[in-house]
Amino acid sequence: MTIKRERSSGNVFSDLGFSPKEAESLRLRSELMIELDRLIKKRKLTQISAAKLFGVTQPRISDLIRGKIDLFSIDTLISMLARAGMRVEFRVARARSGPRAKAA
Repeated sequence: MTIKRERSSGNVFSDLGFSPKEAESLRLRSELMIELDRLIKKRKLTQISAAKLFGVTQPRISDLIRGKIDLFSIDTLISMLARAGMRVEFRVARARSGPRAKAA
């Protein structure tokens, strides 16, 4: 039995077949959500205390912890991090070339 392997593009969402625009949005949102989850764990926050800190409701924290990525915008996630005293930095770089990358 031969196992077929394919090199990753560096974005799991792209590899799963999402459009380039949606894959990048999902990648960014997932990274921001991971940072919020790490912050909650590091500070040993309850969902209620995290909600107060981030300026959202407890059910929103539950959605965050459960990974409901479709319920959060990049803007909302950045705002939550900012309310917790975190600074978000970003950089813009040319996309990796790969099977799904298109020439500009």
